[in-house]
Amino acid sequence: MPYPRLIPCLDVAGGIVVKGVRFASLREVGDPVALARRYSDQGADELVFLDVRATVAGERPLVDLIADVAAEVAIPITVGGGLRSLEDAAAFFSAGADKICLNTAAVVAPSLVTRLAERFGSQAVVVAIDALGGEVTTRAGTSPAGISAVAWAARVEELGAGEILLTSMDADGTRAGYDIELTRAVAGAVHVPVIASGGAGSAAHVAEVLGTAQAALVASIVHERPDGMRALRREVEACGVRLRETPEVRVA
Repeated sequence: MPYPRLIPCLDVAGGIVVKGVRFASLREVGDPVALARRYSDQGADELVFLDVRATVAGERPLVDLIADVAAEVAIPITVGGGLRSLEDAAAFFSAGADKICLNTAAVVAPSLVTRLAERFGSQAVVVAIDALGGEVTTRAGTSPAGISAVAWAARVEELGAGEILLTSMDADGTRAGYDIELTRAVAGAVHVPVIASGGAGSAAHVAEVLGTAQAALVASIVHERPDGMRALRREVEACGVRLRETPEVRVA
């Protein structure tokens, strides 16, 4: 059985990593390449980059940034935000991404999920679900889609998605813990891995959600400490969760 994964999320706006509460009140955190290298060095299992402004502002995906990150780290990279076509996905993969993530585009054109899976493989296609009150939202959480998050998760699995990135907007940035009820409902409706996102405030929160999800997305709790990723791994294991072994690495 695969070990649960700890995945730092780097929300990017204007080339800078940012963090907010419920997708608003964004504050600058730091340079994406430097942070990616730090988290990789400290034992992150994967990295997720999400351009939080690309879809709303109609900007182009961050292909150059992904190329810079891929040159610095050896762990898998997932990237999303503003992806609208097979060509966008191909550009990300050519730059060094291992998986692409789509949200709004999947709702607007569900067949895109299938076409991406057929061309690049389901293992490379992640569908992000930003849920507010259990319902799907699009355009960085600004537009209700009128779809149940649970039903949509089951549907995108049928379409070919190989993984679900589930963000509870109700919990995002609050540090009050993940939405366990929603995560459990989505995980119970699909057979593909679920990455839980939104609300991590402590190692105990992460350990709790890893009892339901296959991976936990983390942001603030690793952004704010120089040794955040290394410390989180140690604290989660102290809560009784077994993680993969990592080699000793240099201090970032």
